[in-house]
Amino acid sequence: MLELIDVHVTAEDATGTVSVLQGINLTLEDNKIYVMTGPNGGGKTSIAKTIMGIYRPSRGRVLLDGADITEKSITERARLGIGYAFQQPPRFKGIKVKDLLKIAAGNNADNRFQCDLLYDVGLCAQDYLEREINSSFSGGELKRIEIASLLARKLKVAIFDEPEAGIDLWSFQKLIETFAGLREKYQGTLVIISHQERILRLADQVILVNDGRISETTTPEKFLAEIEIITADCRCRTDCIKGEVANA
Repeated sequence: MLELIDVHVTAEDATGTVSVLQGINLTLEDNKIYVMTGPNGGGKTSIAKTIMGIYRPSRGRVLLDGADITEKSITERARLGIGYAFQQPPRFKGIKVKDLLKIAAGNNADNRFQCDLLYDVGLCAQDYLEREINSSFSGGELKRIEIASLLARKLKVAIFDEPEAGIDLWSFQKLIETFAGLREKYQGTLVIISHQERILRLADQVILVNDGRISETTTPEKFLAEIEIITADCRCRTDCIKGEVANA
């Protein structure tokens, strides 16, 4: 279980100290999928980077299985079982897929294990193990290889920052299938930052983040129902305005 307790994060810009996160209280339980959503710039990625140790709290604590990891570095947190998949996965010139999976698994990934990892993310091992991770890979392929590398580490907490960004519809469908399959086969907590309805529907809980705060934690069904009400209201208002303009 991972906990953020009254976490505040600040940053410096040209105008001085800026508040990034304000009083974040969050509990992520084991073996659940959480989807963080909300307006752009609301603080979703900042929460994820705070969990990973990229951002350090100016106040508050971060706990993993009850142990305080607030002052631990990115490397220390990675060793404890926290992983982060960025919006744009890195490309490693000269490194083959099989080498990346071996590194991720601590050189304990035999050929069968590597094949199983790629199969679980919808890729054929025969087509990918010997390929270098370079510009020949599509966005969807890179995303799934990155997911495979996180799975190889058998993480306690895996964070995916907008995994649907920059991929085509076919790859997006495969990505949804991959996340749905992870729930069945792999232990650990998944945190996905996304605006996509189909990803939201995979969640055990939806975390709504806005203005550096968590404004609501709810079920995907309730959240999507609220969005539908707002959307319907907007349509009604638009239709009324159009009618008024037409009758003017």
